[in-house]
Amino acid sequence: MTRSLVIVHPGSLGDVLLAVPAMRRLRARSNGREILLVAQESISRLLIACGIINDWMSWEGPAGAGLFSSGVPLPCKLRVWLNRCDIAVAWMDDNEDALRTTFEEFTVAEVRIQSPFSPVLRTRHQSHRFLETLEEPTDDGSLEKFIHVPPSAVEEGIACLERIGIPKGRPFVLVHPGSGSVHKCLDPETMAVIIQRLDQKGLVPVVIEGPADQNVLEHVLKVSNRRVPILRNLDLTTLAGALVQARFFLGHDSGVTHLAALFGVRTVAVFGPTDPDQWAPLGDHVTVVQGAPCLCRSWQAVRQCHEKPCLSVSPLQIIGLLEASGLA
Repeated sequence: MTRSLVIVHPGSLGDVLLAVPAMRRLRARSNGREILLVAQESISRLLIACGIINDWMSWEGPAGAGLFSSGVPLPCKLRVWLNRCDIAVAWMDDNEDALRTTFEEFTVAEVRIQSPFSPVLRTRHQSHRFLETLEEPTDDGSLEKFIHVPPSAVEEGIACLERIGIPKGRPFVLVHPGSGSVHKCLDPETMAVIIQRLDQKGLVPVVIEGPADQNVLEHVLKVSNRRVPILRNLDLTTLAGALVQARFFLGHDSGVTHLAALFGVRTVAVFGPTDPDQWAPLGDHVTVVQGAPCLCRSWQAVRQCHEKPCLSVSPLQIIGLLEASGLA
């Protein structure tokens, strides 16, 4: 019977993608164990398609509830996985040891439960903190730099681009005006000018719109006063297939930016109130742009800050950076 490794990660897209290097290290050193991930559905399906994990269960469903409560029965599928589990990893707080108790009931030999935000961790970058929870080195050369998009996703991405008027082989750039928070985004006027300048340079801008981006995108398009091709509400696997076709990607501190970087797309990431030394995608293919250092000490202060000097980045600065990098 093949033994298993169970990972629990309740985070958002960006948080889970920052843990991918740690997941790959676990897979590389798991001696053939199959990996189950308990996380958000869309993220889990992407990681299965890319060969990072073998199976998944939804964090929002009975699996997530059952792991923490003796009064909620565990789904049969999860019990099967736990009955053959040697290693369990959970990147979260377990203040009352409810999760640890569940793992111990299934006699899991090695249990590692640690929040990546714990103050006891010494490393700074969030990806390194995930590795530190496993007592793994940040870079031992054992892993490839990027993960690969499956051919079926690439074909679906190409088909989606063709449906919005971008034929296969035509150079284009992907721009994501949104983020998980409006307080991490350039103002619509700045983003609209950047899109205009890209268009003027013959770099066809294709805009990404996710479920939370509608208001931001409406403002950007209203200011720019022009029609641009839009990829709307793609599932993550199809979006990955479109991302790898782009000449480069421009976005903010968001899950989509981490997605682009993880697949090796040349990425320009605009940071504002969040610290790029902790949160920016890693790699020589990533360029971080930021205004003045953020002086806000809490997210409440960020929300109340109207000037946003940390996001004071001019369109000319972005275009100049692209030209210097040979991207524009």
